[in-house]
Amino acid sequence: MPYRAEYIWIDGRKPTALLRSKTKGVPDGQEPALWVFDGSSTGQAPGDESDCMLRPVKVVPDPIRGNSDVLVMCEVLNTDMTPRESNTRVLAAAAEEKYGDQEPWFGLEQEYTFFKDGRPHGWPIGGFPAPQGGYYCGIGADEIWGRDVVEDHTWACMEAGLAISGTNAEVMIGQWEFQIGPVGPVEVGDQLWLARWLLYRIAEDYDISATLDPKPVKGDWNGAGMHTNFSTRAMREGWDPIIAACEALGERAQEHVKHYGAGIERRLTGLHETAPWSEYSYGVSNRGASVRIPWQVNLEQKGYIEDRRPNANADPYVVAAMMTETICSKLAE
Repeated sequence: MPYRAEYIWIDGRKPTALLRSKTKGVPDGQEPALWVFDGSSTGQAPGDESDCMLRPVKVVPDPIRGNSDVLVMCEVLNTDMTPRESNTRVLAAAAEEKYGDQEPWFGLEQEYTFFKDGRPHGWPIGGFPAPQGGYYCGIGADEIWGRDVVEDHTWACMEAGLAISGTNAEVMIGQWEFQIGPVGPVEVGDQLWLARWLLYRIAEDYDISATLDPKPVKGDWNGAGMHTNFSTRAMREGWDPIIAACEALGERAQEHVKHYGAGIERRLTGLHETAPWSEYSYGVSNRGASVRIPWQVNLEQKGYIEDRRPNANADPYVVAAMMTETICSKLAE
């Protein structure tokens, strides 16, 4: 009996790419193979040479359709099988191939904001909710909106075999977070993009949209980030590599910020648990620093660091490639 394969890919929209997907019927006993799509409709090709190729890179069970149906994460290629310009997965793959012997691991904290009827989910019509304070990890119908979507999304990620390691309500009303990892540079990108797709798709059933806007509401409200936890084998075994990693990120601070998501200056203001985008700092247990060293890492003198700068809308492939290259090249000296 044929099964359905949902081909998922990242488009060429700028400055922030979107996810796209379409369904293919696959004969029983066959694996998802190369497939073509119209790149002129996704910002990835001109109309007179519009064919682009989808190459499957990760296949997981489809937790929404069930049965033998699958989700197929794809990378986009030209018709000569070279990577399309929009294909950022190749950057993470190159960094992992170069520094794989250092065993780089990532854990991503994906924040997002629910919107319903044109406003953040839970906000009153024509007004504002109570100030921030009780929403973070809150409980109760006066503090929390969207938990039904979150629960379904978490279960779907688990059913798909993704390394989802936690969820929580965030500081701004209607804002949530899920975590993926720890896994390697390429795998964390594959899994986060799949988890994003599942979030958008499940929210459809509730007539709710999830946005990765880094500053969904202006004013005294928290933005949305993708805090990135990183370690190598050496960092997991000692303190000096932890400090070396922090120093390495400082040496290329503005280059990283430039590629950490569109609109980053709207979020990294120095307020709402952020450091200013134009400055770099690191510190133990400091959520106002660019890079935080968790308290237990300082206590144990080994572990990982958290780069708090990436936006919610950052490309995980790009972030993983940059952090792997910057830190691992330093540790290799």
